[in-house]
Amino acid sequence: MHNLRVVEPIGYLEFLKLMANARIVLTDSGGIQEETTILRVPCLTLRENTERPVTCTLGSNRLVGTKPKPIIVAFRDAMNNRNSTSQIPPLWDGHASERITKIILEKM
Repeated sequence: MHNLRVVEPIGYLEFLKLMANARIVLTDSGGIQEETTILRVPCLTLRENTERPVTCTLGSNRLVGTKPKPIIVAFRDAMNNRNSTSQIPPLWDGHASERITKIILEKM
């Protein structure tokens, strides 16, 4: 794994840049599952469940558990599948605040 880098904690923007330029991200963070989906970077989640199941349903994320063998199998699988058909979930279009504002104004 000559391209694997272990780094000290970094700022949010630097971390986004690392994710955006990664071939794959392994995480146990729900927020990172969302960010990799938007960035169209494959994500393996090292957990048994997720609060973001839509990322798995649409193919941008895969729950792989915490045991080494399934993680390695999923990693190799993802690295060999360069033609991913993952999608960005509906309404993840950056216009949530506009929709919320419209609803609030309609209720006033």
